[in-house]
Amino acid sequence: MANEYGYELFSSSISCIYHDIQRIERAQMAKYGLKGPHAQCLLAMSRNPGGITAAELCELCEKDKAAISRTVAELEQANMIRRVQNNGKRYRASLLLTPQGQAAAQAVSEIARRAVEQASEGYDEGSRETFYSVLAMIAGSLHTICKNGLQDENQEG
Repeated sequence: MANEYGYELFSSSISCIYHDIQRIERAQMAKYGLKGPHAQCLLAMSRNPGGITAAELCELCEKDKAAISRTVAELEQANMIRRVQNNGKRYRASLLLTPQGQAAAQAVSEIARRAVEQASEGYDEGSRETFYSVLAMIAGSLHTICKNGLQDENQEG
């Protein structure tokens, strides 16, 4: 019976988690006059202090080119990032955090750390590691299904 409702439980739980993460991001970014989606970009850029291109940001944040272009333009306008031109091509320019961007990214990182810490209170480190490992496997499998389609029930795994 648990498998019968597994999809509903899984998808509604993931949806709730995603919406709550968005709320946390929006609240933190509002302090800087920014929106929630800016948080992921700032964090990705903070993990790449030598610079990152918009194309790489698309991959890391799993966003399309148009969304990243908008986000980058808004972050640039807010003086959170700067471009270092590469052969005159804006999309291939390295994007670097400004001091204000670094401060915002650090604040977002700290909020995210605290949120995860509080959300997983009462679980030991081994349980958390197992959870993240299983979640990563499910995410990878779902990505493969989206890319290749579902296997026929008659096919072997």
